[in-house]
This record gives sequence, C-alpha cells and structure tokens, in this order.
Amino acid sequence: MNPDEHRPKPQEAAKGLSPGKKLARLRQIVQDVGQAPDLATALSLIVSGIRATMQVEACSVFLSDQAHQHYVLMAAEGLNPEVVGHLQLDLDEGLVGLVAQRRKPVNLRNAPGHPHFQAIPESGEEPYHGFLGVPILHQGELLGVMVVQQSAEKRFRESAVSFLVTLASQLAGAIALSLAHSALSQQSAETADLPTRLDGGAGAPGIAMGTGVVICSPAELEQIPDRATDDPEAEIACLRSAIEHVAAEFDRLAERNDAGLTPEDRALFKAFALIARSSELFEASTQRIRAGHWAPSALRDSILEHSRLFEAMDDPYLRERAHDIRDIGKRLMARLLAEEQQTQPEYPEHSILIGENLSPVDLTSVPSGRLAGVISGHGSSLSHLAILARSLEVPAIMSLAADISLSDLDGKTLIVDGYQGQVHLNPGEPLRNEFRRMQQQEKKLSQDLQQLLDLPAETPDGIRIPLYTNAGLLSDLNHSLAKGAEGIGLYRTEFPFMVRDSFPTEEEQYALYRQVLEAFQPRPVTLRSLDIGGDKALTYFPVQEENPYLGWRGIRISLDHPEIFLTQIRAMLRANAGLGNLNLLLPMISRVEDLDEAIVLINRACHELQEQDDDIQMPRLGAMIEVPAAVYQADELARRVSFLCVGTNDLTQYLLAVDRNNERVAKWFDALHPAVIRALIQVAAAGRRHGKPVSVCGEAAGDPAVALLLLGLGIGSLSLSAGDLLRIKWVIRTFTRQQAEALLGQALNLEQASAIRAMLIRALVDAGLGALVHPGNSN
Repeated sequence: MNPDEHRPKPQEAAKGLSPGKKLARLRQIVQDVGQAPDLATALSLIVSGIRATMQVEACSVFLSDQAHQHYVLMAAEGLNPEVVGHLQLDLDEGLVGLVAQRRKPVNLRNAPGHPHFQAIPESGEEPYHGFLGVPILHQGELLGVMVVQQSAEKRFRESAVSFLVTLASQLAGAIALSLAHSALSQQSAETADLPTRLDGGAGAPGIAMGTGVVICSPAELEQIPDRATDDPEAEIACLRSAIEHVAAEFDRLAERNDAGLTPEDRALFKAFALIARSSELFEASTQRIRAGHWAPSALRDSILEHSRLFEAMDDPYLRERAHDIRDIGKRLMARLLAEEQQTQPEYPEHSILIGENLSPVDLTSVPSGRLAGVISGHGSSLSHLAILARSLEVPAIMSLAADISLSDLDGKTLIVDGYQGQVHLNPGEPLRNEFRRMQQQEKKLSQDLQQLLDLPAETPDGIRIPLYTNAGLLSDLNHSLAKGAEGIGLYRTEFPFMVRDSFPTEEEQYALYRQVLEAFQPRPVTLRSLDIGGDKALTYFPVQEENPYLGWRGIRISLDHPEIFLTQIRAMLRANAGLGNLNLLLPMISRVEDLDEAIVLINRACHELQEQDDDIQMPRLGAMIEVPAAVYQADELARRVSFLCVGTNDLTQYLLAVDRNNERVAKWFDALHPAVIRALIQVAAAGRRHGKPVSVCGEAAGDPAVALLLLGLGIGSLSLSAGDLLRIKWVIRTFTRQQAEALLGQALNLEQASAIRAMLIRALVDAGLGALVHPGNSN
C-alpha cells in the first residue's frame, strides 16, 4: 500500500481549522476513544482523529513496552501500514526516544537533520521534514509518544503544539485503561497459571481470598456489572416498574404549578417522560434480558447504545441530546437498582466487596462473617472506609479505578494483598499456595502476639503507655475487649448517624452510649461529638461544598445547630450516670472561641440534667488537635480542657496540604514528615507545661515506626485499631523510653520522611520486630 494515497494535500495541511472547531474535534476524539471497545480501536481513532483535525500528513502513536525495553509503533496513518505493530525502537533511540527522555514536546523544522534522527526506510517517512512529538503521561508514568509529521520544512505552530499536548493529557487515562484491558485479555489467554495482577493503594493490611461482589452506583453506568439471570420475567417486571416510576416523576414535574416553571420547562419534562417510556428503550432492554442478562446490565447497554447514536450525529443540538439520554438513564438505573435491592443481595462466603466509592455503610451491610476483603475504586489508606476496614481487620485495596473497570471483577475469584495494594484475578494454584503461606505466617504472628494479651503496655524501663482502641460500631466492642484494649480512646459517634435515614433521637442515642460505656466500665471511654463533613456525609443532612475539608464540618456544624449538639450531649451525660467513665472529645477545634462556646453549651446541658438526676456529673473534656491553628494555640486550649488528643489523620492532611482521600497525592501523605513530627513535639510540650495528658488517636498510632517516635515524644496514651493493639504493645515492651528518645533525636536530624521511616524500620528489625514491617516473613 502506498502511504501517499491518504495523505492530505499540502494546501489542506496549511489551512487548518478554526480554534472553535478544533476544540469541538478535541472533545469528539476524547469521547470516541473513551467508548472504544479495545486498545487497537482506541489508537486507530486517535491517529485518524488527529490527522483529520490538524490536517497533517502523518500521525503515529508509539507505546512503551518496559518489559522488553523498547517502544512499539501501535497505530499510524500516513506511514507504511505494514510496519504497524512490528516497528520497535529502543528506549533511547531516535526522536521518539528523545521525546521520552525529555518528557516534553520536541518540535523540529527539519527532522532528518537532527542528531537524534534515526532513518527507518521501511516506515515510509522519507518525505517528511516537520516533526512534532509529545509524551503521553498518566499519573507520572510515561505510556508512550504521539507524533505528527509534515513534508514542509518548518516547525509546527504553537497552537498545534498546545492542541497535541492537551489531547495527549486528556487521552492518557483512556489509553491507560485500554492498556489494562488489553493486558488482561492477553495474559488470560496466555496462561491460567500466571494470573493478572492489578495495582492499587494499600488500604488495610492482610491477605484475603474470595469472590468479587460489585456494589453498583447509578452515577457510573459503565460500572454496572454483567450478571446472569434465571428469572427474566421478574427482571422485566422490575424494569417496567422502574420505568413507570421515573416517567411518573417527570409527569408530576411537568404538571406542577410553580411560578418559576416556564412552558419550555414543562415541555422538557414531558419529553423526558416520553423518552423514559420509549418503546425502543424498553424493547432493546427486554431483548437483552431474555438473552440471559439481569435488568441493570441490559438497561446499561441500551442507554449507552442510544446515547452513542446521538453522539455520532453532526447536528450540535441533536448531539447534545446524548446527555439527556444519559441523565434519564441514570434516573432509571437508580430506581431499577432500588427495585433489585429490595431483596437481600447475595454475599457468598469470603465476599470481596467492590465499588467505585464504597462507604463505611456498605461494609456494615455485609452479613457477619462473610466479608473477606474490600476493593474501592477511589480513596486512600486514610479514608474512613480504610479506617473501618482496619478496625474490622479486613484487607482493603484503595484507588484501583485507573487500572480496570471494577465491574469486570464481579463474581471473579480474587486474592487481595492489603500489604502491597495488589489484586490477583483468577489466581492459579502456585500463587494461591504462596498467599496461603503468607496467611499462615500472619496466623503464627497473631498467635505469638497473643502471649502479650494479659501483659501491660510497659517499656523495659517501667513507663506505662495505655493502649486504647478506636471504635464506631457496637460490633467493635467485643473485638476490642478480646484484643486487650484498656478503654476506648476514640468512639466515632457519627457512624451510627450514617447508617440511618434521619437523626437519632436523644433516647436512641442514650441507649447506644449506655451500651458502650457499660461494656468498658470502669475503663475510660472517649466519645467524640458528631464529626460529619469531609468524607462523612449524612444522606438526610446533605452538605454540598466545593472544598468540604476546609468547610462546614465537626464542631462548626454543632455550634451552628446547637439543637443537634445539645441532644447528643444530653444523651452522653445521661448514659454516664452512675458509671463515671465518660470522656467527651470535641473535634475540629480551630479557635478558642469555638471551644469556649461548646463548653458553655455542655455546662448548660449538665446543670439542667443535674436538677433532675443527682448521678449526672461533668465528664473530662478534651480538644482534638487536628488543624495547624490548634497546634499553635495548644497552650490556650490546654488551659481550658482536661486533655488534648491529636488526630494525626487530619493534622497531617492540613499540615502537608494533602487530601487524604485523593489517591493522586497519596504518596505525599506521611505522618513521619519532619513538619508533622515538629508539630507533635509542640503539642506534647504544651501538655507538659499545663499538666494535661496528650494522647494520639489517628491511624499513625497503629504504625510501628510512628509509635516508636510517639514513645520518644512522651505521648501519654495511644488509641488505635483493635487489630494493631498487640503489635504496638510488642513495640512498647521492646524499647525503653531512652532508646525511643535517641531515635527521635536521629529523626530530627533527617530532612525526608522516607529517610526517617527507613531509620525506624532498621531499628525495629534490629530489635527482632521485623515481622511487623515485613509481612509474610517469620523473622
């Protein structure tokens, strides 16, 4: 084939498209590639779309094959098609290698005259002089290089460079996903003994083997999993009911008498109702159901099919209707899933719970004893989902969404490696045996640690460090007691609020808090007042903010809604009557005014209750140190309360400007950052000056390396997940305070968190505690 056959004429290449049309074409290319069924189709759409839009004579895409240390020409137009898939370049070879090395665009007037030019006669690129190559980068990883070429001996315009760079950045995610799917298909076809490995972030430690169960979200149509049905008529009935329910909603909206509704609005809602009741949509879905698919996946495919028909239309108005189809489809899907879930979902033994954005509520919905592991498409090890998973001692993987469509994992046999943040799909027997060995090592370590159960958390030089547990559900209590918890250092009262559809009454809260306090009496129990906001939302009390972590949350909501706050405080004080083991902790304190106002309300509630019951007493009050402002005012806060409690999760987040739920910046989150250590030193010093104990209740307290530094800092007590209690007790019983202080001194001389962690891990290994930091090893 002659590559000149499809080459644009030189005058066409020079003319170009207007900026507006280029932007529209950019969006169209991104959209088309996102819907491509496989990698080859995606790359073909890219080169054809770029060539037509930029009106260049050649366009090609080289992808990195790191396993074999070269780049492969995967798609091209304007070059010899026979070399596609076969032409390979070393990682530093040619102009493609130059773009890859520089990781920025290379724009040349005369490519053959450049020192890095590598002539490849069979490629068909001899006539070209102008060269523009841009790297394809996804989350810092180089996926490949995108190239356009022209016969004219001149550089490409800056607008062309900007267009190609923009397109490469927007397509990187789609290319990464297509690569992941391609790797899955290839590896599965090659051998069943070498299962696919998917990488994410380590959320909660441990090894789990089980069956994937996807929790569906109507907001992500593409994530609805494929499932079979053996009762198509019941599925069709669910679909019909969902359609009628949604269409009736649109009818009601069209008939409302609101003054703000225009005739155009009413006509739009009537049109939406007609689309929802469309016979084409219903018949396409029922055909798929009768072919053996459950209703949600049948509706998914029908909606996507219809929306793509509109997206392919040339008319802009009709093309925009594709969004309407998708929006209506999401409403239908939400109702259909509600219909489907009226029956209890099937959770097999050893269920691996999977979802794009799982919540703590999803974990608690799994029947007792059936939850083996968790895979979430988003979030990090510091999200409340991961925190709850650690509390339940369930391995968890976070932020897997960039690597695979999670719906593909539904019903599959999986291994979850919570230490490495990896998922193994349909593992062969050799790999299963290896992970069974690791599970045995875990079991042996647990048995060895059990010997510490009745021993105090005391250093060899006699320093007692009480170990408390973090909890949020009644189911946590017995587990915590069985692990030897000396009390509850943090009870997250918001979790019971999150599993309801309305605020609990004072009596309901009283009954709950009484159970918690009685279970641990006389050991102390620290109840934190309601701390919603951020990633802890109440469906019945929505808070919509652009930046929720810097917004209306914690004590701020309580003070703006004293009726909610006082109801909870009254329930806590009543529950403590006759027991006396309540500590009350106030979250998100950033101003002394907020603390003063909260104390006034607590005193008021206490005095009112004391008039009715002599057993009511004022509990010990504590303030959470979790924002930088509280660090700098630790002295002022300490004068007002009985104790300080450092929440390292939020404190680290705010000090380092790292969203702890954002997987893109997870590598910047580290409680051993020198700034965090210096903040902890400042808080501990303030506590000593005022004779007020300082505790740490964040997830860092369960990290052996961090716990070692906290011992050196003179922190009075630690509160951590129940599964970490005996591990941290081992650390405390191994190191003297003097040894820990010496390690703290070494840490303060280091400038990087990674260096500090390496130094502390060496100390743990040298002391014989290597099993805590190298899971799966017996020494």
